[in-house]
Amino acid sequence: MNQRLSQRLDRLLQHQSDALKDIHRGVEKEGLRADAEGRVSQTDHPQALGSALTHPGITTDYSEALLELITPVERSIDDMLADLKNTHRYVQANLAEGEVFWAGSMPCRLDGDSSIRIAEYGSSNLGTIKHVYRRGLSYRYGRIMQSIAGVHFNFSMGDTFWQALRQLEDGDQTLQDFKSETYFGLIRNFRRWSWLLMYLFGASPALDKSFLDGQKHQLESMGSDTFGMPDATSLRMSGLGYQNNAQSSLKICFNHLDTYLSTLYEATHVPYPDYEKIGLKVDGEYRQLNTNLLQIENEYYNSIRPKRVAASGEKPIQALQRRGVEYIEVRCLDLNPFSPIGMETEQAHFLDVFLLTCLLDESPLISDEECGLIDKNFTATVEHGRHPNCQLSRMVSGDDPGSHQEISLRDWGYELLEKMSGVASVLAESHQDDRYSEALKHAHAALTDSHLTPSAKLLTGMKRSRLGYADWILEMSRRHQRELLLEPLSSDQLQLAKRMSEQSWLDERELREADNLSFDDYLKQYLTYS
Repeated sequence: MNQRLSQRLDRLLQHQSDALKDIHRGVEKEGLRADAEGRVSQTDHPQALGSALTHPGITTDYSEALLELITPVERSIDDMLADLKNTHRYVQANLAEGEVFWAGSMPCRLDGDSSIRIAEYGSSNLGTIKHVYRRGLSYRYGRIMQSIAGVHFNFSMGDTFWQALRQLEDGDQTLQDFKSETYFGLIRNFRRWSWLLMYLFGASPALDKSFLDGQKHQLESMGSDTFGMPDATSLRMSGLGYQNNAQSSLKICFNHLDTYLSTLYEATHVPYPDYEKIGLKVDGEYRQLNTNLLQIENEYYNSIRPKRVAASGEKPIQALQRRGVEYIEVRCLDLNPFSPIGMETEQAHFLDVFLLTCLLDESPLISDEECGLIDKNFTATVEHGRHPNCQLSRMVSGDDPGSHQEISLRDWGYELLEKMSGVASVLAESHQDDRYSEALKHAHAALTDSHLTPSAKLLTGMKRSRLGYADWILEMSRRHQRELLLEPLSSDQLQLAKRMSEQSWLDERELREADNLSFDDYLKQYLTYS
C-alpha cells in the first residue's frame, strides 16, 4: 500500500473502527427472456411481474424482453444476493411456458432489429417518455446493441464513514462537497484500474452470429454459428458492444463534479446533424425526445457513473447539481453465466475491496494523455486480456508530466492486489468475514492461471459440450431455471411478491389518471433544465 492509503486506513481504525462496516450496496441485474429455441422472446412483459413502469424491483431496460431486477439497498452482501435470488425465483415461476431467463451477457438468437421489441410502459406521460427515449435509441444506434445485458453494482459509504473520514482530513469543505470530491477520486482510480475487473469477471468472449447482423468484424469463427476472440474477456464491453461513434467526440470530464455536469449538460443541449436528419416528430409520432447529441444524460455510455436518487419530476443531472454525489454505479460487469442469479458472492466481496481501495487511495486528476492510455488499456483487456503477453501502459511520476511505461497485465494486476490486501484485511476483521481475503486469493490465482477466469471457463464449456454459444447458454439458462424452481418462495415471500406486483399496477393507473398535460407540453416541461 502507498502512504496515503495506509494512513487513511490506520487513522480510521484508530478513531472510528466501525466506519468501514458502513458500506451500502445494491444490484441491478439485466437479462433477456428467450423462447424454448433460444430466440429473443416476442411476448409481452408478464402480467404477474407487475408494471414495468412502477414496480420497484422488476422492470425492463431497452426492450420488452430485457428484464431488469433491482435489489433494495443493503448493508449485507448476503442479504443483497438473497434479495436478488428471491426476485429471480418469482420471475422464473412467472415466465411464459417454455421461456428462460437468458444467462449470458451477449444475447440469444436474434432476427435483426425487427425481432427486438421496444419496451412498453403504458400510456401515461411518463411511460410514453420512456418508450420514446428508447425509440430514439433504436433510430440512433439500432436495436441489436441494446439487447446486451449486464450487472450494475451500486456502492456507497454511509454517514458513519463519511463523518469519520471528514474529521481526519484538513480543509473547509462542507460534508457533501467532501463526499462528492472523494467519490470522484474513486471514479478516477476506477477508470485507471477497471481493466482488472474485466480480466477477472468478464464472461463474454463469444457470441451468436445473429448478433453481428452483417456488420464487419475481426472475430474468429468458433463453429457454424459462433464467433469470438480466443483471448477476449468481454466482447460486451468491446467495440462490438456498447459503442457510440457520435459520443466519441464527447470529452466528459471526471476530474470534478462541476466540470462533469457542465460537459454532460452541453451534450444534452447541442443539436447533432445526423440526429436532426432522423426528425423529431414525423407523421404525428415522436421518433426521439430531441435531436441533441444526447437525448438525456442516461444516454451517455460509460463503465461508471456518479449518481444521486432523484426526486419526483427531477432529472438525474439536476439531483447531482443540487445535492451532490450519493453513490456510484459500476456498469461494466458481465453476467456470470455459471450463477443462477448472474453474480456470485466472491465477486461482491472483491468489489467492496476494489472500490474502497479506489476511494481511499490517492487519485491524481486525469490528463488527456492518461485518458487515452486508460481507454487503450481497457480495450486491450476486453479483447486480448487472457493472452500471456498482454501489455498495458500507465503514467509514471517524474519530471516529465507525460511519461508512461509499459507493464504486463499480470504484473500490474499483482501490484493492485497487493495494494488491496490491506483493505481486504481490515474489512475481513471489521466484518468478521474471511471472504474478503479469500476473494483476493482467488483473484491472484486467476491472474496466474487465466483458465480460472469466467471467460476461459465459458469457452471451455462450449468446447467440451460441442455446443455453439447460443445452445450452450440456453442449456445453462435451463439448468438455472430448474435449480431456482426447486427452491420456491415461502408462502409469505410469495404473497409479498404478489402484493408488490398488484400495487405497481395501481401506481401506474394513478400516474396515468394524474396526467393534466398533453404529451407535447409534458415533454417540453421534462426537457426544460432549471
